[in-house]
Amino acid sequence: MRRIGQILLSGGLDSTTLAALARTETDELLALTLNYGQRHAIELEAAQKVAAALGLSHREIDVRFYRGLAAHSALTDSARFALPSGRTPDEMADGIPVTYVPLRNTFFLTLAAARLESRVLQSIESEGHAPGDIDPVLYIAANALDYSGYPDCRPEFYAAAAETLRLGSKIGTQYRCPIRIATPLIDKTKADIVRLGTSLGAPLHLSWSCYTPGPTPCGQCDSCLLRAKGFAEAGIADPAL
Repeated sequence: MRRIGQILLSGGLDSTTLAALARTETDELLALTLNYGQRHAIELEAAQKVAAALGLSHREIDVRFYRGLAAHSALTDSARFALPSGRTPDEMADGIPVTYVPLRNTFFLTLAAARLESRVLQSIESEGHAPGDIDPVLYIAANALDYSGYPDCRPEFYAAAAETLRLGSKIGTQYRCPIRIATPLIDKTKADIVRLGTSLGAPLHLSWSCYTPGPTPCGQCDSCLLRAKGFAEAGIADPAL
């Protein structure tokens, strides 16, 4: 069975760890990073560095038009929305935060799946591989434990998305080798993710998690606080600091 993987790589702690894991599980791994006009565009540089360090086939796609469509978020409209700062984990888990970008993961999954399906069709129709010998996997570093307020980071969302991709794709209907959505970090704590990334030798020193533009992490946004908590609970120094 030839496993072809596609990972959505943001350049953060979670996706960097997942990229290192997915590389061990696949015969071919593609990485996709999306520039959607996020206020923390510095993560795009981190993604490039992570992909290079792991030797991945990487593409960055400019979809900054999405910022205008999904404008009701602190990550896409810094003029209207301030980033949450200094919140406790309980406060972070209370409702959907202002850092939620409307339907971002739904949009991202569609783009990543299109690239993956195209590669699988090439493998079947141009390279002569049998559909039954191909296992297409789309990896996304969703985490429902630390980001329980995000509706598009929950297992039921990905189960429904996988069925949608099966019904709407050629490889899912004609060739019957549907895209699987893999979310191996979805039920892990940040400490679990830190330990996993460290054990895999993931280039965590290259990752960027902060929601601010940099050049140094703010240390107070939700993402910074969760990252710091994860490293502290794992008993490991953050190599990016």
